[in-house]
Amino acid sequence: MKKAGSDLVNQPSHYLNGSIECIDSMVAAFGVERTQTYDEIAAFKYLWRMNKKNKTSEQDKRKAIWYLRFSIGDDPRRDKDGI
Repeated sequence: MKKAGSDLVNQPSHYLNGSIECIDSMVAAFGVERTQTYDEIAAFKYLWRMNKKNKTSEQDKRKAIWYLRFSIGDDPRRDKDGI
């Protein structure tokens, strides 16, 4: 099991403020629908820059999957081991 905040795809520590994750704060501030639209755009960003940091860019692919899943109401944080 990964320590909360140590997984750069599923729970990056730089997206935490205390025990609150940025995505949860976004849902509270802007609502689910607007946050899901943002998630689609974020996934596009990760796909756009894919393979520019390194040849496989696995992390960018996993982040795009994470955001796409969240955009359809499938919160990847519920998975035991994440994406």
